[in-house]
Amino acid sequence: MGYRGKLELQARARVLRLEGSTLTEIAEVLGVAKSSVSLWVRDIPIEVRRRQQVARRPSSLHLAKLAEIDECNELGRERLGSLSDQAFLVAGAALYAGEGTKTDGEIVFANTDPAMVGLFCSWLRRFFTIDEGRLRVRVYLHEGLDIGAAEAFWAAVTGVPRAQFRKGYRAAANPTIRTTKHEHGCVYVRYCCTRTHREVMGLVRALLASAGPSGVAQSAEQMTVNH
Repeated sequence: MGYRGKLELQARARVLRLEGSTLTEIAEVLGVAKSSVSLWVRDIPIEVRRRQQVARRPSSLHLAKLAEIDECNELGRERLGSLSDQAFLVAGAALYAGEGTKTDGEIVFANTDPAMVGLFCSWLRRFFTIDEGRLRVRVYLHEGLDIGAAEAFWAAVTGVPRAQFRKGYRAAANPTIRTTKHEHGCVYVRYCCTRTHREVMGLVRALLASAGPSGVAQSAEQMTVNH
């Protein structure tokens, strides 16, 4: 790219930033690195950006993004259709492979997304014999947020009574690590049953082994050895 072309990109980046576009949106539109965009617009005062974001109508970039998301959501629904029991079984195994604990003896699933947590709980109840009284839930929540409201929220999502919740954990905010706080925190769903955990891990290993590549199969076999 010539010097003139680079100057034109910088100018477009500044205009988009003043209109309220994020660094990520600008980088995607211009086809450049986010770090370059940050450098080009770093002198634009944050107060100016905020005023523009409040005053402006949704940008064409934002509207296009929302339209594409809606289109992909609809495409996803068409491609998946209604899940059969077999598809649901596989989906739950894949979910646990990514988000569940692998240590032998107990099932533990943690997440901040209520849709994922609800899916996991439905899957666990559908395919395994569960003693509801042995289910335990614990909420990890930042200081300053309502622990009672968070526990009531997760009780509705998981279907586990609050009487079976363990004492919530309060996390001290650390702005050097993150600034975003999940209103309802992160929830841990725990079920202590060695047999059930081993059945779940059997599904996980079968899923990984069925993927085909030798590296994946080897990883599944190693999981068997370690746990």
